[in-house]
Amino acid sequence: MDRFRYTEWLRRGTTIVALAVVVSTMTGCTQVTDWLKGRPTATADNTVILGAPEAEVYLKELYDLAAGDPATQAEIFADADAAATLTPGPNTRLRLALVLATPGHPESNPENAQSLLREILAQTQLLTPAEVSLAAIHLNNVERFIVANSEARRLRATNSRAARTEEQAVSQRLTSVEAENRQLRRDLEEAESKLDAITSIEQSLREQE
Repeated sequence: MDRFRYTEWLRRGTTIVALAVVVSTMTGCTQVTDWLKGRPTATADNTVILGAPEAEVYLKELYDLAAGDPATQAEIFADADAAATLTPGPNTRLRLALVLATPGHPESNPENAQSLLREILAQTQLLTPAEVSLAAIHLNNVERFIVANSEARRLRATNSRAARTEEQAVSQRLTSVEAENRQLRRDLEEAESKLDAITSIEQSLREQE
């Protein structure tokens, strides 16, 4: 009887091992098939970092920041700034950088956001792929914004200089015209004085005749 039970246990164990091998083989084949078809597989790129916020959390806050009223915007910035100061880390610093990179609120600061995002992207070991993507996208945006803003300032300065130059030229022309008018009035007065003198002389000659 004991021999029969041992034989039955051995048979079941062999069956379980065989099933495990089949499942493992099928899983490996599925991963290979997915890789061949271009589907994402469980690789190191999909590493889950414990405690890291989901991308939707960042996006939701950025939407609230862009669409919120001034009080909401101030609250979001204050919270992000306090978190980055009190518990500095890649996630809190990324959150603050994204808030600073978002235009349309008083605390928006592309230059500071650019500096933070560059530092964050230099050390991506503690960031999820989604966080790295967010950081790279917003860094590209703020760099483009800084370049465009610099070009706008240059154009405004150029236009301002051109306007000042034009204003000076107009002022000089007005000064020249006024000087010419004064000279013409003096010449006219002299001509009238000479005409009066000639008229007086002619009248005197006629009286003598």
